[in-house]
Amino acid sequence: MLVHTVFFWLKADLSNALKEKFAKNVKTLGDIFSVESFHLGTPAPTPKRPVVEDSYDYAITVILKDMDAHNEYQADPIHLAFVDKCKDLWERVVIYDAD
Repeated sequence: MLVHTVFFWLKADLSNALKEKFAKNVKTLGDIFSVESFHLGTPAPTPKRPVVEDSYDYAITVILKDMDAHNEYQADPIHLAFVDKCKDLWERVVIYDAD
């Protein structure tokens, strides 16, 4: 199993329409064939602690069977379309992959 977690910091000056565009398009990543499980979220209102990073706007967690499934995910037309449509909407992306 491979856990692919991505954190997105959207540009601060985005209109509500552009934020909605991002939210609509990021959800399509769950439709990729190699995805076993997909979760989308925003920072939870947990208590502030020095070890909690909650400055991001959206996070996705994608569960994939293995590295081959990850590579298929990265090359999938849905993923490529998402990046193409939304890459101008974020200022920062951080990815953590764990097996």
